[in-house]
Amino acid sequence: MSDEDYAGAATLTVEGTEGTPVEVRVRLEAHTQPMDGKVHWYGRVERAEELSALLGGRNAAVRVETPVGAAEGRIGDVDLWGRYRLTGVGAPPYPLDEPPAD
Repeated sequence: MSDEDYAGAATLTVEGTEGTPVEVRVRLEAHTQPMDGKVHWYGRVERAEELSALLGGRNAAVRVETPVGAAEGRIGDVDLWGRYRLTGVGAPPYPLDEPPAD
């Protein structure tokens, strides 16, 4: 993929909120960080009024589910366009490509 590893539908379940999960669209990518050797994934949630009303600009733990996987992460850091940032450490909510064979 060009600028992201996964772009598409996701369901977010925000910790500490009652109610149903929020259906959104996300753009995510993942990289192994050389400093700790762990996979760090991150990206943005496209603007979603329901999510903005639920979070009100605050940070929270979140479960991110895509049609191809799920992961626990954090949501917060709203940009000027109302898009929330998603971050996580460990396996992302989508399969990673296999590294090239040497």
